[in-house]
This record gives sequence, structure tokens and C-alpha cells, in this order.
Amino acid sequence: MARQVLAGAAADDSHLMNEVQKAQEELIEEFRFFDDWMDRYQYIIDLGRRLPEFPEAEKTDANKIQGCQSQVWFLADLKDGRLHFQAVSDAAIVSGLIAMLLRIYSDRRPEDILATPADFVTALNLEQHLSPTRSNGLASMLKAIHEFAAEAVQAA
Repeated sequence: MARQVLAGAAADDSHLMNEVQKAQEELIEEFRFFDDWMDRYQYIIDLGRRLPEFPEAEKTDANKIQGCQSQVWFLADLKDGRLHFQAVSDAAIVSGLIAMLLRIYSDRRPEDILATPADFVTALNLEQHLSPTRSNGLASMLKAIHEFAAEAVQAA
């Protein structure tokens, strides 16, 4: 009986999670449906194909993420206390990683972004299954997101 109560309490903790944590958990759950990494890679690529259009005029050096082997352009806009991100890459896998990052971090409160570790990277074993250059690029994009969030908090 005690186990059922504890399990129920743990399942009920979702109301304590911030939006970033919830988005990470949803993504982790989706990836549990895939049996192998080939299916996961295909899903990541499919996510990237669904990225919204990125303004050509914004593909400038000032908006380029340094540390990515592929070209990645990233924009951040703070509106109504939430950070909205837009991004694009010239590589399929990286575009999928961007789609994952936007899903987790876009339209979230900067404080929640800063308070929430990127647990999905470990939970999905991304570092073990991405090439070193892709892992570095993912780390660079996460760093940029956190820098945008820190700037937004300081500006408030």
C-alpha cells in the first residue's frame, strides 16, 4: 500500500516542474518509443524538416553560433517575459537538434531556462550517439540559449 501511495505522489510531481522541465520530459518520453538509434536519427532529421522559415536577412555573422561545424544562425527575442528563439542550420541532424532545443526552450521564461539543467542530453544519450563535432555544436547552442536567458534576466 505504501508503495502505491509513493508512486502516486511521484507521478503527481509534474505540477512542481517548470515549463522547461516538462518539455524535456515530453521529449524524453517520445524517444522511448524508438527501439534503435537509426530510428532516433530519422526522427531527429524529421523534426528538423519541420523548422519554421528563418529570415534570409538574419543569416549574418552576428547571428551565427560559433563552435558549430555546420552553419547555425540563432535569434532570440524577449517578449512578455518570455524568450522566443528562431534558428536554422545547413545540416539535417543539426536542424533536428535545433528543433529539439526550440521545443524545450522557446517561449519560456528566462529564469526557468537558467534554473533547469539540460537533462535531456544525458537521458537521450545524445553525447554517445552524436559525433564529437555535433556534440560540440549542441553544447555551443545550449550555451548561447543560456547566455540569451542570462542577458534577459539582467535586463529585467
